[in-house]
Amino acid sequence: MTELATFTLPLPPMRAPGAPPGTSAGLPAYCRDLFGDFTRADQRRWGEVYVRGLLDVPGRKTPARISEQVLGRRAVQQIQQFVNQSPWASAPVRGRLARQVVRASRAEAWSIDEVVFAKNGDRSVGVARQYAASQERTVNCQLALAASLVGQAGGVPVNWRLMLPARWDRDERLRGQAHVPVQERCRPRWSYVLEALDEMLDEWSLEPLPVLADWRCESDPDPLLRGLEARGLGYLVQAAPHTPVLLPRRQATTPGMRGTLAELAGHAARHGERTSVTWHDPVTERMRHSEFVTGPVLLRADPATGAVPRPRLLLADWPYGRPRPRAYWLTNLPARRLAEIVPLAQLRRFADQALGRMHEEFGLGDFEGRSFRGWHHHVTLASAAFGYDMVRQQADERALTRTRA
Repeated sequence: MTELATFTLPLPPMRAPGAPPGTSAGLPAYCRDLFGDFTRADQRRWGEVYVRGLLDVPGRKTPARISEQVLGRRAVQQIQQFVNQSPWASAPVRGRLARQVVRASRAEAWSIDEVVFAKNGDRSVGVARQYAASQERTVNCQLALAASLVGQAGGVPVNWRLMLPARWDRDERLRGQAHVPVQERCRPRWSYVLEALDEMLDEWSLEPLPVLADWRCESDPDPLLRGLEARGLGYLVQAAPHTPVLLPRRQATTPGMRGTLAELAGHAARHGERTSVTWHDPVTERMRHSEFVTGPVLLRADPATGAVPRPRLLLADWPYGRPRPRAYWLTNLPARRLAEIVPLAQLRRFADQALGRMHEEFGLGDFEGRSFRGWHHHVTLASAAFGYDMVRQQADERALTRTRA
């Protein structure tokens, strides 16, 4: 496949003296760290311009609006070239962003979330009419997965994967127009997740953290769980009540009868006790209380090898008086740490909040290009803008704390 041309872009001038700095007054040093490995000065400067536009420009973040309000003149072609065609790599920028976020606030988990980019046409990379589990409906859209660092201070999406529908494997004309790399193909969702985590572990050298994911849209969570276990990662994966499992036999030491996660939760409730847990909800800042049912769970044997996975723990949120649990999780975290596991599950909402804000305030869904490279550039820069906002807020809070002390 023919590579995109390499462009040398004119360097944009600095903001005119006296112009309002907006929220990004401290941006140059931040961008020097993120874009410092770019080979050309013009790439570094246009990176700062684009991130500044995502931070400061109100409303829709188009190249025209960004150039006019950040530079004071129209520079649409130069911005489009930087985002869509300039051959800088997204992954190193994301890695440096992740390290900045880790330095600014303590991350407690990695959250994996589906992100929907609704589209009107059918030419943008990865677009198709497809079921979006997070919206529970079929949408003409791009579907992506975001990996976020989440903790008590909030969440920041730092890694991205665009999931290609099957039609994009078959249509070479579409692939050529969007410059899709030959190795990018439609594959299972769990494969994208493990690839992103491998990058974070092996290439970015991030500290391993428990993985949070909503897997209710998938009929079989076993490939994901096996992959996480092979990497030595803890996890807390929400599953659908109809997830197939092996039920315990009444008078045998080995499981045998097939059933569902809901049936297993009922068995655990009949043969055990609910555990009452009270915890501080980091999102609402309120104390919450519920009862939980726990018990060992075996998923079905691997169809390829026949191997039966190690026992995992079922965690079901099932308050007294309800006919069925409110939610089901599969985890390999120690059951004795239930008071820590339950609050951990709530951290996924920080990632959801962050992605919502990125759509509303940081132009996540405003990308107008169609190329694979351009999409990855844009979501990386949107994460950089959102990450700067979080890093700045954390710095302000630490300064305020020192002042009060």
